[in-house]
Amino acid sequence: MKTGVKSILWSGAALLLLLSIAVPLLNAITAFVMLVPMVILYTTLSKRAFTLHMLGVYGIAMVVLGPPALIIGLFFLVPSIVMGHLYRKQTPARKVLTATLLVFLAQMLLELVMFDLLFNMSLLSEIRKLVRQTVDNLNSQGLLMDSLSAEFTDNYIQVLIHSIPMAFITVSFLLAVVAHAIARPILRSMRLSVPGLQPAKDWMLPRIFVFYYLIALMVDMATPDNGNSFLTVMLLNLVPLMRLAFSIQAMGFFFYIADQRKWNRAVPFFLCALVAIFPPLSLIGVIDAGFPIRKAFKKP
Repeated sequence: MKTGVKSILWSGAALLLLLSIAVPLLNAITAFVMLVPMVILYTTLSKRAFTLHMLGVYGIAMVVLGPPALIIGLFFLVPSIVMGHLYRKQTPARKVLTATLLVFLAQMLLELVMFDLLFNMSLLSEIRKLVRQTVDNLNSQGLLMDSLSAEFTDNYIQVLIHSIPMAFITVSFLLAVVAHAIARPILRSMRLSVPGLQPAKDWMLPRIFVFYYLIALMVDMATPDNGNSFLTVMLLNLVPLMRLAFSIQAMGFFFYIADQRKWNRAVPFFLCALVAIFPPLSLIGVIDAGFPIRKAFKKP
């Protein structure tokens, strides 16, 4: 198949994904692969050709959906260009993911400010309004005790608002990782050299990270959960993110054991699924990072 035909097909895929934002529930799934066609187009085409393809995609999307297509399209276009540009420069995968994650974060924060200033729409106000409406509906149906509703609502709103940084970081991380996991094999099938991440069995956090985690846990236990201080907000986001990092470390540990013991490839994936379902299993990652337990499983 000629390169020009492939490019048109990838542009068609980008258009379909962009149009899918109008379909509830489906848009939550397609958002995680929205970058892939644009990353592939930027990596394989000249900048001029890529620009022409994107003008066509966004032009059609604007006619069908109006301005929302342009706003959401630009949100995914910028990190796609960053990722594709770094792929062309043969940048290590870790740096590609970091740069893409930071671009997503910066855009999310910028959009919060722009929506507040230009459209007088505040995410925090919308969260408060949505939660209060939900609680009022539960009260009207007799599903929530009146004596607890006010306190419950205020505490829940506070936790949601304080958890926004963690949510932004997690979503940005997932968008970058999923795009890389899909786009890299496709580009390699096109005989393009794209650096990959280290094998899962080699994932290893610095040992000092365990010390930081223990400090964060001790400070978290000594800090009131219902406070509004910077320390409370920081711990509310920092501890879960560090726990997530150790969950990933535990997954790497399982892949290491599977490699050393020659287990069936399905076994480490099953164990990783258990870690994802039961967060307390992240303790395995803490032990793995803090102590040289891998030596006990190393082949003689």
